[in-house]
Amino acid sequence: MNQTALLQIAEKLERLAGRLPSKIRKAVLSELTPLKELFLKQRPPRFLFIGSSKMPTHQIINALFTPGAQEQMNVAVMPVHRWVDWNISGHGTISILDARDVGNSAATQVEEDLRRQPPDVVFLFDGGESNSARSSATNLMLHLYDEVGVALDDAKVIAVSFGWEKSAAQLEEELKMHPAIRDRLLKIIQFTETHSAETRGLLSVLTGELPNEAKIEMIRISRDREAQHHIAQMLVKSTTAICAAIGAQPIPLADLPILTSLQVMMVSGIMYVSGRERSLRAATEFITALGANVGAGMVLREGARAILKFFPGWGNIVCGMIAGAGTYAIGRAASAFFIGGVSLGDARRKYLAERRATSQKPHQLPRSPGTFRSIE
Repeated sequence: MNQTALLQIAEKLERLAGRLPSKIRKAVLSELTPLKELFLKQRPPRFLFIGSSKMPTHQIINALFTPGAQEQMNVAVMPVHRWVDWNISGHGTISILDARDVGNSAATQVEEDLRRQPPDVVFLFDGGESNSARSSATNLMLHLYDEVGVALDDAKVIAVSFGWEKSAAQLEEELKMHPAIRDRLLKIIQFTETHSAETRGLLSVLTGELPNEAKIEMIRISRDREAQHHIAQMLVKSTTAICAAIGAQPIPLADLPILTSLQVMMVSGIMYVSGRERSLRAATEFITALGANVGAGMVLREGARAILKFFPGWGNIVCGMIAGAGTYAIGRAASAFFIGGVSLGDARRKYLAERRATSQKPHQLPRSPGTFRSIE
């Protein structure tokens, strides 16, 4: 499932939300916002390299973003002092602007690129050569803050020292002298070997600090199981709340395509977070393999609506619960299978158990305030 298909689903959902009561509409749109940021506005994280290190760009990328792995990156001729996308071991993409050796002639080009695409994080490298080289790198960063202005306002700073412990301490002292850098400084890494143990924690720091639209690629690259589960649970929670809100509305069968699309989108999103590629077909096959029969679910839902039609409001609420319970169970099973690594049989059992539990105790469903309040 590509971003165009996801955008079409989001547009349909927003149109549908426009027909909902105001309280429900606000709840649906508030849940849709993080999903759009994570999956529709998704882009590679952008990192600016400055400083005095002479290490080749591809070696720095290997050391920082694939610690402990064998160097496998194919190096081709790359544009100089421009944003360049690098594929990291087939798991994800990052964008790098390497301005470490930028001179006066290329400074204007770098500044233009930064205004066009601001970095998320600035890596300042200290090769440990001399105090003057360290000061030069610091001055370049301060110059960029002055020249580029708001484009760097949200960028965090990570300093990397290739010298001894004393050099790292001197670098920290130098950077903290300048409030513009000190207030943005996330971490100082002392690089004493090709794959420093400290760099392994860098990926988790980046995942936590990057904006939503850049998180997914970083999570795919880091393969941080905890971060994958966190994003998957947020996806499940938001999709469940949206499906429950839509399912509670008195529009029989008209909402079936959007509910089905949302569930497939949720599963394909979990697949992507786990490191796989998005696939509408694979997501649909997984849902089918769980035994989540959409037709049977709709019969149950419409049957509940017919039985409870003599209880105004409550019939719709129960239908919303049914839609939400099914979505939540599918999402939990998908997380267990694609991220947790359980077998398909175990995922199916988890789906049935979650479906049963949320059907019996609907208050356990994740939801937004107002999702199941009386329909206006």
